[in-house]
Amino acid sequence: MLQRGHQVSHLGRTKREDAVKSFLWNIDQHQVDLEAFKGIDAIIHLAGASIADRPWTDERKREIMDSRANSTRLLCDELTKGNHSVKTFISASAIGYYGFADGEEIFGEESPPGKDFLASVTQRWEKEVDYIGELGIRVVKIRTGIALSEKGGVLPEIMRPVKFYVGAPLGSGNQYLSWIHIDDQCGIFVKALEDPKMEGAYNGVAPNPITNRALTNAIAKTLHKPLFLPPIPPFVLKFLLGEMADLALRGNRVSAAKILKAGYEFKFEHVDDALQDLLQKKKSSLN
Repeated sequence: MLQRGHQVSHLGRTKREDAVKSFLWNIDQHQVDLEAFKGIDAIIHLAGASIADRPWTDERKREIMDSRANSTRLLCDELTKGNHSVKTFISASAIGYYGFADGEEIFGEESPPGKDFLASVTQRWEKEVDYIGELGIRVVKIRTGIALSEKGGVLPEIMRPVKFYVGAPLGSGNQYLSWIHIDDQCGIFVKALEDPKMEGAYNGVAPNPITNRALTNAIAKTLHKPLFLPPIPPFVLKFLLGEMADLALRGNRVSAAKILKAGYEFKFEHVDDALQDLLQKKKSSLN
């Protein structure tokens, strides 16, 4: 953003110690520093508790839901007061909106929502975002896929067993993963900010979803490691992860047609190219 000439402020639970202006909010107490809105014409809302770092207890489920819905409602309540110049609100959402699917069905932005836990989270999240649209503010919702990054997230977790020769597909291995390179994920948010024609929901995924088996094979090929173990049985993951095992055992196949039609040009359309780039960045950071 800074490289493109935008002025950026940060709103979070702790202040940043860098050149970017930083402001505090307290979602639980429904409080926000009103100075954060001064001179701001767009908000990019990314807040939300991680869905994969802790077991899905009832308490954790509430935290996942409330962190998204309540933070959005706090912003909406402040914007409703009208003491601001915000014209654009861009919110992260997730392809979990469509629910898990075990077949070949392809989901577009007009597809109906799913009925599982993550689908209910994203529906509630987007509903809160839509209230902001009722204020006359342009709203864009980016339903992000599985972001591949050399710095964290799911990719290092998948790569680790492959590196140590214990990599294997999960479950059937046929579940689809709708992925996106982190650079393209950021690029879509930038386009949503700069393109006034974009409005509503867009899938933030690469054009070529792949199966869990194909991704595991692609990682092994990129790392020059063999795969010789059989797939990990579903009951093992369910024993270890409980309900959260669905994140590994199930997926969905999501279309990028709408964001392509909007004019976004992907840097990485195929997972092999994305993995090569991320592995090279990883090596560069270690040198």
